[in-house]
Amino acid sequence: MIIIKNARDISGNISDVFLQSDNEKEVNAQGLTLLPAVIDPHVHFRTPGLEYKEDWRCGAKAAVRGGCTTVFDMPNTLPPTFTKTLLEEKKSLIDSQLSEVDIPLRYELFFGADKKHLHEISGVREDAIGIKVFMGCSTGNLVMDDDESLHAVFSLAAKENMLVAVHAEDEQLLRTKKAAYQGEMQYHVHSALRDIEVATCAVEKAINLSRQYGTRLYILHVSSAEEIALIAAAKREGLSVYAETTPHHLFLDTSCYAALNGKAVVNPPLRDVAHRGALFAAIRAGIIDTIGSDHAPHTLEEKNKIYGECPSGMPGIEFMLPLLLNAVHQGELDLSQVVSLTSSRAQEIFKLPAHDDVVLVDLAHTAKVENTASKCGWSSYMGMTLTGWPMYTVMKGRVFRL
Repeated sequence: MIIIKNARDISGNISDVFLQSDNEKEVNAQGLTLLPAVIDPHVHFRTPGLEYKEDWRCGAKAAVRGGCTTVFDMPNTLPPTFTKTLLEEKKSLIDSQLSEVDIPLRYELFFGADKKHLHEISGVREDAIGIKVFMGCSTGNLVMDDDESLHAVFSLAAKENMLVAVHAEDEQLLRTKKAAYQGEMQYHVHSALRDIEVATCAVEKAINLSRQYGTRLYILHVSSAEEIALIAAAKREGLSVYAETTPHHLFLDTSCYAALNGKAVVNPPLRDVAHRGALFAAIRAGIIDTIGSDHAPHTLEEKNKIYGECPSGMPGIEFMLPLLLNAVHQGELDLSQVVSLTSSRAQEIFKLPAHDDVVLVDLAHTAKVENTASKCGWSSYMGMTLTGWPMYTVMKGRVFRL
């Protein structure tokens, strides 16, 4: 039994909390607030094939430091996870890596939609948390850039009662904009080439497909006010459409290119600062359901390459909760909204079994982001001073002091 003494809940009430465990452990939580552990529905832990960027040994350590005990990993690995056999092999590798560091991280895997392997979808209904569709090119070579393939995926997903998660950037429009661009290719151009029209075109198409086939749709890394408006309309219509945003779209914007250079290059790209306010408003209005770190590490050497050769993505799982708690400190959010974003809505949308993993946070603790457990060794949040940090993560009856 784990006994957590004098823990404060989000309403300020103080009590002792008892959690089932094979170990006898008492934690003094005086001054700490108890929250459900974070569920991160969007990570790229790079296994198999890209472990030089990240692996589950380091990714799990970063997750635990961030109060996270459940992750959903994406399929754009090497090779991509687009067959049942590859999915099973990936699970075996993950279990081996987690065993090496003795971290019992909970995980689910997305299955990659690939034009040549759509027949595999029916065989993974019980093994995957959902189907990942890249409507535009990103890291890896999984892309569904024609309407026939998209219709097939949404139809199959509805038949198998599987959720479709979309990277909503329209590939044809993106290619057109890149071909037409005549200016100098600097990092900040990324936000112009993959502009809001590229996103809204894909979001609108995905919503229409969800409407046509009755498919449950999860729109990843929502980044703009225009996407929010389309999603809000779909929700009012009663469609099963859900929205995720990311910490980098909430807390970074296009002004960050000057300091971060290639570290700021992500897909979809950072937006102008006004969209950050729209995202916070959408959280408060219940339009945005979840937050996913889109933890997508690359090495510093890769991120320091010139624009066009610099890959898109940044790590984020470790600092997602501290960033949100800092937003509570600044009055942008309240704790109930943080719990909904990081835990309860994901549990509902993805129909996850209940468990008693928790994180104890010190809402008054102020510290600077100075290091990371991620294998890549860097973070776009380095140097930020945040108020509100995890102190203990409790997972599967084990206490991790942070």
